[in-house]
Amino acid sequence: NGIMSKQKAKAAKQVEEEAVAAVEEEEVCGPIPITKLESCGISAGDVKKLQAAGFYTVESVAFSTRKALCAIKGISEAKADKVLAEAAKLVPMGFQTATDFHKQRAEIMKVTTGSKDLDKLLEDGIETGSITEIFGEFRTGKTQLCHQLCVTCQLPVDQGGGEGKALYIDTEGTFRPQRILAIAERYGLNGEDVLDNIAYARAYNSDHQTQLLVSASAMMAESRYALLVVDSATALYRTDYHGRGELSARQMHMAVFLRTLQRIADEFGVAVVITNQVVAQVDGGAMFSADPKKPIGGNIMAHASTTRLYLRKGRNEMRICKIYDSPCLPEAEATFAINPDGIGDP
Repeated sequence: NGIMSKQKAKAAKQVEEEAVAAVEEEEVCGPIPITKLESCGISAGDVKKLQAAGFYTVESVAFSTRKALCAIKGISEAKADKVLAEAAKLVPMGFQTATDFHKQRAEIMKVTTGSKDLDKLLEDGIETGSITEIFGEFRTGKTQLCHQLCVTCQLPVDQGGGEGKALYIDTEGTFRPQRILAIAERYGLNGEDVLDNIAYARAYNSDHQTQLLVSASAMMAESRYALLVVDSATALYRTDYHGRGELSARQMHMAVFLRTLQRIADEFGVAVVITNQVVAQVDGGAMFSADPKKPIGGNIMAHASTTRLYLRKGRNEMRICKIYDSPCLPEAEATFAINPDGIGDP
């Protein structure tokens, strides 16, 4: 009888292990929901406190500092240490070989821009999991490109899409659903469905803009998103902070906002696209440079974005996109056109 119960126990254990393995396999694709911490000895009440503070995935906890967790009401230092220790067990955060990392990079999805030339320049499109900054003066097609990506990110992967929804944070009030419908028609998609898959929010000040990212994380934890657009990331900072006296406060606030964007990109693997405005250089250096315009936001903006694209006007509907900064793309240019049905080839 003892042997029988041993065998039974062994069989039951095997079944349980297989079930656990199956569950783990399911969760490999995508972030781990924060509720998983409950099975690791963290109380349901503490998990609720973490959710209230904007932590919806185990990754978000693992990527944050002890100081940030201790700042949450009701989380003591001992609890913060325990939560971080449990999160570190679930999220791989150590070293790996460059070979493994190369394999991971090869699987990164790209979202097509709709223009063959532009896609070629960007090596297949806008990269997911990183921040792409688009800057240029007015009427260079920044917002049009954002509208285009909101549609193409919903396409199947074999058509250069991301098979996910889009989130659009608008600070300038330039989002136009009729543009989305025109672009959707070009790809043969149902306009109503495309609009349903875009979550839109208008940001009214720089604090609100940062607050919206907390809601964005909550929505991304619920369903699959492929794109987060902030158009424009810097417009509100130009008006909320004045003069040199507030420059340091502005840059600090902007750094936190951009860091949160990067965390969302790492956590959910979405493509983050931000637009930026330009400022004319009026100092002595302006005489010698052919194009005396530079993006605002200074070094903090420059270091936060992975790829920076500079758009400028060409003849008629033509626009020129130049890679201003990228870790792997050469500094080259591509020409695209803004057509009634979105971004295309000239």
